[in-house]
Amino acid sequence: MGSRSPLLPRHDGSAMVVGGPTTVLDLGGLRIVSDPTFDTPQSYGYLTKTEGPAVTEDRFADVDLVLVSHDNHADNFDDRGRAFALTAPLLLTTTGGAKRLNSPAKGLAAWDTHGLRRPDGGELTVTAVPAVHGPEDGERDPDGEINCQVTGFVLTGDGLPTVYISGDNASIRTVTEIARRIPDIDVAILHAGAARVSGKFRERPVSLDSVRAAAAAAILSAPVVIPVHCDGWAHFTEGRDAIAHAFDDAGLTSVLAIADHGTWLPLKS
Repeated sequence: MGSRSPLLPRHDGSAMVVGGPTTVLDLGGLRIVSDPTFDTPQSYGYLTKTEGPAVTEDRFADVDLVLVSHDNHADNFDDRGRAFALTAPLLLTTTGGAKRLNSPAKGLAAWDTHGLRRPDGGELTVTAVPAVHGPEDGERDPDGEINCQVTGFVLTGDGLPTVYISGDNASIRTVTEIARRIPDIDVAILHAGAARVSGKFRERPVSLDSVRAAAAAAILSAPVVIPVHCDGWAHFTEGRDAIAHAFDDAGLTSVLAIADHGTWLPLKS
Protein backbone atom coordinates (compact mmCIF):
# COMPACT_ATOMS: atom_id res chain seq x y z
CA MET A 1 0.00 0.00 0.00
CA GLY A 2 1.45 3.39 -0.97
CA SER A 3 2.01 6.06 1.65
CA ARG A 4 -0.53 8.85 1.89
CA SER A 5 0.57 12.28 0.69
CA PRO A 6 1.28 14.73 3.53
CA LEU A 7 -1.23 17.45 4.28
CA LEU A 8 -0.40 20.75 2.67
CA PRO A 9 0.86 23.17 5.37
CA ARG A 10 -1.60 25.91 6.12
CA HIS A 11 -0.94 29.48 4.98
CA ASP A 12 -3.39 31.56 6.93
CA GLY A 13 -4.58 34.64 5.09
CA SER A 14 -3.87 33.10 1.69
CA ALA A 15 -5.65 31.50 -1.26
CA MET A 16 -4.53 28.88 -3.76
CA VAL A 17 -6.14 28.18 -7.13
CA VAL A 18 -5.91 24.43 -7.74
CA GLY A 19 -7.43 24.45 -11.23
CA GLY A 20 -10.73 25.30 -12.91
CA PRO A 21 -12.89 26.97 -10.24
CA THR A 22 -11.30 25.11 -7.33
CA THR A 23 -9.82 27.45 -4.74
CA VAL A 24 -8.39 26.75 -1.28
CA LEU A 25 -8.71 29.48 1.33
CA ASP A 26 -6.83 29.40 4.63
CA LEU A 27 -8.72 32.00 6.59
CA GLY A 28 -9.05 32.60 10.32
CA GLY A 29 -7.46 29.25 11.14
CA LEU A 30 -9.97 27.41 8.92
CA ARG A 31 -9.29 25.62 5.66
CA ILE A 32 -12.01 26.14 3.05
CA VAL A 33 -12.25 24.58 -0.41
CA SER A 34 -14.65 26.01 -2.99
CA ASP A 35 -16.10 24.12 -5.96
CA PRO A 36 -13.83 21.05 -5.70
CA THR A 37 -12.78 19.49 -9.02
CA PHE A 38 -10.02 16.90 -8.67
CA ASP A 39 -10.58 14.50 -11.59
CA THR A 40 -7.95 13.81 -14.23
CA PRO A 41 -8.69 15.10 -17.77
CA GLN A 42 -11.72 13.37 -19.29
CA SER A 43 -15.07 13.90 -21.01
CA TYR A 44 -18.43 14.37 -19.27
CA GLY A 45 -20.68 14.34 -22.31
CA TYR A 46 -20.89 17.95 -23.49
CA LEU A 47 -18.13 19.11 -21.09
CA THR A 48 -14.47 18.14 -21.46
CA LYS A 49 -11.82 18.56 -18.80
CA THR A 50 -8.40 19.28 -20.30
CA GLU A 51 -6.18 19.72 -17.22
CA GLY A 52 -5.97 17.96 -13.88
CA PRO A 53 -5.54 19.71 -10.52
CA ALA A 54 -2.20 21.21 -9.50
CA VAL A 55 -2.61 19.60 -6.07
CA THR A 56 -4.55 16.41 -5.32
CA GLU A 57 -7.39 16.30 -2.85
CA ASP A 58 -5.59 14.15 -0.26
CA ARG A 59 -3.35 17.15 0.50
CA PHE A 60 -6.49 18.96 1.79
CA ALA A 61 -7.95 16.15 3.90
CA ASP A 62 -7.94 18.51 6.89
CA VAL A 63 -10.57 20.72 5.25
CA ASP A 64 -13.01 22.41 7.64
CA LEU A 65 -15.58 23.61 5.10
CA VAL A 66 -16.44 22.96 1.46
CA LEU A 67 -18.41 25.51 -0.56
CA VAL A 68 -20.24 24.33 -3.69
CA SER A 69 -21.81 27.00 -5.88
CA HIS A 70 -23.87 24.29 -7.61
CA ASP A 71 -23.70 20.52 -7.87
CA ASN A 72 -25.29 20.30 -11.34
CA HIS A 73 -22.23 20.64 -13.58
CA ALA A 74 -19.00 18.62 -13.61
CA ASP A 75 -16.81 21.68 -14.19
CA ASN A 76 -17.74 22.87 -10.71
CA PHE A 77 -18.18 19.54 -8.96
CA ASP A 78 -16.62 16.51 -10.61
CA ASP A 79 -16.51 12.91 -9.36
CA ARG A 80 -13.45 13.14 -7.12
CA GLY A 81 -14.54 16.59 -5.99
CA ARG A 82 -17.89 15.18 -4.93
CA ALA A 83 -16.26 12.32 -3.01
CA PHE A 84 -13.94 14.81 -1.29
CA ALA A 85 -16.79 17.17 -0.38
CA LEU A 86 -18.95 14.44 1.12
CA THR A 87 -16.21 13.55 3.62
CA ALA A 88 -15.87 17.14 4.85
CA PRO A 89 -17.28 18.19 8.23
CA LEU A 90 -19.60 20.66 6.49
CA LEU A 91 -20.64 21.45 2.91
CA LEU A 92 -22.56 24.65 2.17
CA THR A 93 -24.40 24.88 -1.14
CA THR A 94 -27.74 25.73 -2.75
CA THR A 95 -30.99 24.63 -1.17
CA GLY A 96 -31.65 22.22 -4.04
CA GLY A 97 -28.11 20.87 -3.96
CA ALA A 98 -28.32 20.12 -0.25
CA LYS A 99 -31.42 17.98 -0.85
CA ARG A 100 -29.59 15.98 -3.52
CA LEU A 101 -26.35 15.59 -1.59
CA ASN A 102 -27.66 14.99 1.94
CA SER A 103 -25.24 15.01 4.89
CA PRO A 104 -22.91 16.88 5.39
CA ALA A 105 -24.57 19.39 3.02
CA LYS A 106 -26.53 22.36 4.27
CA GLY A 107 -28.46 24.53 1.85
CA LEU A 108 -28.48 28.31 2.02
CA ALA A 109 -30.93 30.55 0.19
CA ALA A 110 -29.74 33.96 -0.97
CA TRP A 111 -28.71 36.16 1.99
CA ASP A 112 -28.92 33.29 4.48
CA THR A 113 -25.91 32.98 6.79
CA HIS A 114 -24.06 30.21 8.60
CA GLY A 115 -21.47 30.71 11.34
CA LEU A 116 -18.41 28.58 12.07
CA ARG A 117 -16.27 28.77 15.19
CA ARG A 118 -12.67 29.67 14.51
CA PRO A 119 -9.74 28.13 16.38
CA ASP A 120 -8.99 31.54 17.91
CA GLY A 121 -12.47 31.68 19.45
CA GLY A 122 -13.91 34.06 16.87
CA GLU A 123 -16.48 33.25 14.21
CA LEU A 124 -16.44 33.04 10.44
CA THR A 125 -19.77 33.97 8.86
CA VAL A 126 -20.69 32.60 5.44
CA THR A 127 -23.39 34.53 3.61
CA ALA A 128 -24.98 33.04 0.49
CA VAL A 129 -25.36 35.65 -2.25
CA PRO A 130 -27.20 35.55 -5.60
CA ALA A 131 -25.72 34.31 -8.85
CA VAL A 132 -27.19 34.11 -12.36
CA HIS A 133 -25.74 31.28 -14.46
CA GLY A 134 -26.41 32.81 -17.87
CA PRO A 135 -27.65 35.94 -19.66
CA GLU A 136 -30.21 38.06 -17.81
CA ASP A 137 -32.78 37.38 -20.55
CA GLY A 138 -32.16 33.63 -20.62
CA GLU A 139 -35.07 31.23 -20.39
CA ARG A 140 -35.96 30.43 -16.80
CA ASP A 141 -36.83 27.02 -15.42
CA PRO A 142 -39.99 26.36 -13.34
CA ASP A 143 -38.12 27.55 -10.22
CA GLY A 144 -37.23 30.85 -11.88
CA GLU A 145 -33.56 29.98 -12.34
CA ILE A 146 -31.48 30.61 -15.45
CA ASN A 147 -29.64 27.39 -16.35
CA CYS A 148 -29.79 26.07 -12.76
CA GLN A 149 -29.75 27.26 -9.17
CA VAL A 150 -26.35 28.73 -8.26
CA THR A 151 -25.08 30.57 -5.22
CA GLY A 152 -22.09 32.74 -4.47
CA PHE A 153 -20.62 33.24 -1.00
CA VAL A 154 -19.25 36.07 1.11
CA LEU A 155 -16.96 35.19 4.04
CA THR A 156 -16.63 37.66 6.91
CA GLY A 157 -15.24 37.73 10.45
CA ASP A 158 -13.62 40.08 12.94
CA GLY A 159 -10.05 40.75 11.93
CA LEU A 160 -10.43 38.88 8.62
CA PRO A 161 -10.57 40.17 5.04
CA THR A 162 -14.05 39.99 3.55
CA VAL A 163 -13.97 37.50 0.66
CA TYR A 164 -16.53 37.24 -2.15
CA ILE A 165 -16.67 34.04 -4.22
CA SER A 166 -18.90 34.67 -7.22
CA GLY A 167 -19.81 31.15 -8.28
CA ASP A 168 -20.89 30.84 -11.92
CA ASN A 169 -22.45 34.26 -12.27
CA ALA A 170 -22.75 36.20 -15.53
CA SER A 171 -24.82 39.11 -14.19
CA ILE A 172 -23.33 42.53 -13.54
CA ARG A 173 -26.69 43.57 -12.07
CA THR A 174 -26.24 40.85 -9.45
CA VAL A 175 -22.69 42.01 -8.65
CA THR A 176 -24.04 45.54 -8.18
CA GLU A 177 -26.66 44.28 -5.71
CA ILE A 178 -24.01 42.40 -3.73
CA ALA A 179 -21.73 45.46 -3.62
CA ARG A 180 -24.64 47.59 -2.38
CA ARG A 181 -25.51 45.20 0.43
CA ILE A 182 -21.92 44.27 1.36
CA PRO A 183 -19.89 47.37 0.47
CA ASP A 184 -16.47 46.53 1.91
CA ILE A 185 -15.26 43.46 0.02
CA ASP A 186 -11.50 43.00 0.28
CA VAL A 187 -11.02 40.00 -2.01
CA ALA A 188 -13.11 39.01 -5.04
CA ILE A 189 -12.70 35.49 -6.40
CA LEU A 190 -14.43 35.74 -9.78
CA HIS A 191 -15.50 32.83 -11.96
CA ALA A 192 -14.45 34.27 -15.29
CA GLY A 193 -13.41 32.54 -18.51
CA ALA A 194 -16.59 33.27 -20.51
CA ALA A 195 -17.88 29.70 -20.32
CA ARG A 196 -20.00 28.95 -23.38
CA VAL A 197 -21.98 25.78 -24.04
CA SER A 198 -23.21 24.71 -27.46
CA GLY A 199 -26.98 24.98 -27.77
CA LYS A 200 -27.43 27.13 -24.65
CA PHE A 201 -28.37 30.82 -24.74
CA ARG A 202 -27.10 31.23 -28.33
CA GLU A 203 -23.69 30.32 -26.90
CA ARG A 204 -23.53 33.54 -24.92
CA PRO A 205 -21.38 33.34 -21.75
CA VAL A 206 -22.81 31.58 -18.70
CA SER A 207 -20.02 33.00 -16.51
CA LEU A 208 -18.25 36.36 -16.52
CA ASP A 209 -16.24 37.18 -19.61
CA SER A 210 -13.05 39.22 -19.24
CA VAL A 211 -14.65 42.63 -19.76
CA ARG A 212 -17.46 41.89 -17.32
CA ALA A 213 -14.95 40.52 -14.79
CA ALA A 214 -13.12 43.85 -14.93
CA ALA A 215 -16.44 45.68 -14.59
CA ALA A 216 -17.31 43.52 -11.58
CA ALA A 217 -13.94 44.35 -10.02
CA ALA A 218 -14.60 48.07 -10.51
CA ILE A 219 -18.06 47.81 -8.95
CA LEU A 220 -16.80 45.83 -5.96
CA SER A 221 -13.72 48.07 -5.46
CA ALA A 222 -11.90 45.04 -4.05
CA PRO A 223 -8.15 45.59 -3.67
CA VAL A 224 -7.47 41.94 -4.54
CA VAL A 225 -9.17 40.11 -7.44
CA ILE A 226 -8.41 36.45 -8.12
CA PRO A 227 -9.83 35.09 -11.42
CA VAL A 228 -10.72 31.39 -11.49
CA HIS A 229 -12.81 29.08 -13.70
CA CYS A 230 -10.91 30.27 -16.77
CA ASP A 231 -8.78 27.26 -17.74
CA GLY A 232 -8.72 23.48 -17.61
CA TRP A 233 -12.02 22.94 -19.47
CA ALA A 234 -12.73 23.14 -23.19
CA HIS A 235 -15.80 25.38 -22.84
CA PHE A 236 -13.89 28.18 -21.12
CA THR A 237 -13.30 30.57 -24.00
CA GLU A 238 -11.22 33.34 -22.38
CA GLY A 239 -8.12 32.61 -20.34
CA ARG A 240 -5.62 34.50 -18.23
CA ASP A 241 -4.24 36.59 -21.10
CA ALA A 242 -7.68 37.92 -22.02
CA ILE A 243 -8.45 38.68 -18.38
CA ALA A 244 -5.14 40.49 -17.89
CA HIS A 245 -5.78 42.51 -21.07
CA ALA A 246 -9.29 43.51 -19.95
CA PHE A 247 -8.07 44.60 -16.52
CA ASP A 248 -5.27 46.59 -18.14
CA ASP A 249 -7.78 48.30 -20.44
CA ALA A 250 -9.85 49.18 -17.36
CA GLY A 251 -6.82 50.51 -15.45
CA LEU A 252 -7.19 47.76 -12.84
CA THR A 253 -4.01 45.74 -13.30
CA SER A 254 -2.90 46.60 -9.76
CA VAL A 255 -5.75 44.61 -8.17
CA LEU A 256 -5.35 41.49 -10.31
CA ALA A 257 -3.77 38.50 -8.53
CA ILE A 258 -2.75 35.70 -10.89
CA ALA A 259 -0.19 32.98 -10.20
CA ASP A 260 0.53 29.45 -11.36
CA HIS A 261 -1.91 26.91 -10.02
CA GLY A 262 -0.76 25.48 -6.72
CA THR A 263 0.80 28.80 -5.63
CA TRP A 264 -0.35 30.67 -2.54
CA LEU A 265 -1.67 34.21 -3.05
CA PRO A 266 -1.99 36.67 -0.14
CA LEU A 267 -5.51 37.89 0.60
CA LYS A 268 -4.30 41.36 1.51
CA SER A 269 -2.78 43.72 -1.05
